[in-house]
Amino acid sequence: MTAPGPEIAARPSPFRLAARGAAALLVIDMQRDFLEPGGFGAALGNDVRPLQRIVPEVRRLLGLFRAHDLPIIHTKEGHRPDLSDCPASKRRRGAPGMRIGDPGPMGRILVLGEPGNDFVSELAPEPGELVVPKPGKGAFYRTGLDAKLAARGISQLIIAGVTTEVCVQTTMREANDRGYECLLVEDATESYFPEFKAATLEMVRAQGGIVGWTAKVEEVIEVF
Repeated sequence: MTAPGPEIAARPSPFRLAARGAAALLVIDMQRDFLEPGGFGAALGNDVRPLQRIVPEVRRLLGLFRAHDLPIIHTKEGHRPDLSDCPASKRRRGAPGMRIGDPGPMGRILVLGEPGNDFVSELAPEPGELVVPKPGKGAFYRTGLDAKLAARGISQLIIAGVTTEVCVQTTMREANDRGYECLLVEDATESYFPEFKAATLEMVRAQGGIVGWTAKVEEVIEVF
C-alpha cells in the first residue's frame, strides 16, 4: 500500500497529497488573449494588468513541478477558425468588431492557432506537458480531460490561472463532481475584479471545503 504524501497548510483544513504523480498542476488559460492589451479580456472592457501580476507566481509553480518531474496540464480557451464550436450567445460578448473571431492586434480573437490565443511567453508549455484546448469555460467540457487524467492516474489537481470566478471556478466545480480533490493556489489565480476573486475563494472553501481547498504558493512549495 502506498503511503500518503505530506500535507499542505491549506484552508479550510490541511490538504494531504496523494501518492507521487497523483497530483497534477493544472494551469488555466494563461493566454495572451486574456493577459495582454488587444485580446478578448481587454475587448470586454477589462484592465488586464492584475492578471499579468500573477505570472511570476504561476512560473514558480511550473518550476516546482518540473523540478520534481510531476504532471503539468495547460488549458487554452479557443475556437475553431469556422467558429462552429462557439455558441452565438458567446459570440455576442465583447465590443462590436472585437468579438470572438474578429481580427485583432494579435490575430483573430480567441481562435485556436492565432498569436493572441497562445500562452504568454513566460509560461509556455515544455515538451511532455499536456495542452488541452477548450471551447468553453470549464476544462472538462468537450475536451476529454477526464479520460486523460484517469489514464495518468491523477486524482488531485493543484490549480492556477485565470479568471478565478469564471474558467477556474467552473473547472473546479466540474472536477469536484467527477471526484477530483482540488487545491486552488490563491496568489497564482486572478480576476479582473478583486471582489470576485475574494468571493470565489470563500465559496470554494466554505462548508468545510465543499468545492476544494486554497493555499498560497509558498505553502505548496514548502512540502516538496
